[in-house]
Amino acid sequence: MDLKRILELDKKHLWHPCSQMKDYEEYPAIHIKKAKGVWLYKENGGKILDAISSWWTNIFGHTNEYILKRIKEQLDDLEHIIFANYTHTPGIILSEYLAGLFDGKLARVFYTDNGASSVEVALKMSYHYWYIKGKTRKKHFAYLRGSYHGETLGALSVCSIDTYKKIYAPLLPETKEIVGPNCYRCSYNLERTSCKAECFEHAEKLLKENSETIASVIVEPIVQCANGMNMYPPLYIQKLKLLCDKIDVHLICDEIAVGFGKTGEMMASPVVPDFVTVSKAITGGFLPLAAVLTNDEIYNTFYAPYEEQRAFMHSHTYTGNPLACAAACAVFELFKQTNVLQEVKEKGEYIRQNVQPLLEHHNVGEIRTIGIITAIELVKNKKTKEAFSWKDRIGYKIYRNAEKQGVLLRNLGDVIYFMPAYIINKDEMDFMTDIAIQSIKDILGDK
Repeated sequence: MDLKRILELDKKHLWHPCSQMKDYEEYPAIHIKKAKGVWLYKENGGKILDAISSWWTNIFGHTNEYILKRIKEQLDDLEHIIFANYTHTPGIILSEYLAGLFDGKLARVFYTDNGASSVEVALKMSYHYWYIKGKTRKKHFAYLRGSYHGETLGALSVCSIDTYKKIYAPLLPETKEIVGPNCYRCSYNLERTSCKAECFEHAEKLLKENSETIASVIVEPIVQCANGMNMYPPLYIQKLKLLCDKIDVHLICDEIAVGFGKTGEMMASPVVPDFVTVSKAITGGFLPLAAVLTNDEIYNTFYAPYEEQRAFMHSHTYTGNPLACAAACAVFELFKQTNVLQEVKEKGEYIRQNVQPLLEHHNVGEIRTIGIITAIELVKNKKTKEAFSWKDRIGYKIYRNAEKQGVLLRNLGDVIYFMPAYIINKDEMDFMTDIAIQSIKDILGDK
């Protein structure tokens, strides 16, 4: 079937995610025939550098040969089985790898098949734990302003980004929003590198006042990715963990976006929470898989004779899929074979240095970096930090401009960011940042 016919069928049938489909009239979907490393190869010729690791998943490059080999080996033996009352080697080995992420302190692993579902599981487990303990009033959840945890209804209830949540608000369970860290526009006029997380007082007040009814608080540790890569100090999480332990509120760390090296550490959280959710990069971008990690004390609360009806009755058809688990095992093996985390830090710093001159631009408010992530926040007024009107779609225009020049930079509002695969080389980083800088100047001018 020729490309023209393929794209006609795309237009006729497909409803693409996170898109206003009318935009596709001006920018039709780009057909990708194959991919290798950081490059996406178009059917009609040309290539695009994937600067966002295909929604933060593809950390070792597209069609990574080692991961691909492990999936093919597994495919010859077992493609899928029910995971209730049955098990398989890749799922078992992966559980041991996952249990080691927090030095064995979160040794219990519950598989799901996507990030939002793992958030749902963590929320349900937390509530169910308190229910078993007789604390039935603890049926609400708290989250930080600027949070994003997925788009199923439970996960959406602990998000605060109106783009995803506003229209569905009447459908959602009651939750508590905490005024969270906003370091670029800090209301205390402090710096994230030297503050004492003074803004934590908002969390402390809300959680103490509502501790009898809150089951857990969920956070994205260190970086709120969907919120323009909003970065905040680890001390905030450390304070939160101490408070949660004191007032009997579970802490859920959502590592879906930031886990597996994105911040330069295997996991972003500086503490051992009660629950951790992981997904995205866990399979290196090959297959859908997610998991919830928790501790033995929580697990043992559900462990009882059948007659006591304590079982956690939650499942997904593709829970613990062997192919996905084999891919995830390969990812852990790649981390063990090379000094990936050090490379992540070095490459992140190189990217930062490449775009640092943009700080002189009159519309660049801040450039922030951690690990492989670098974000450039664009503002209408640099002095006052006034944002552009969302109707101007400045970030979107830059994204589309860069795409025409061969770089996928998909924006977050008016934040342009880089989160490439860890295998990106110096020439590729130079190309990526040069196109980004030029695209910003093409849309906003040179000065």
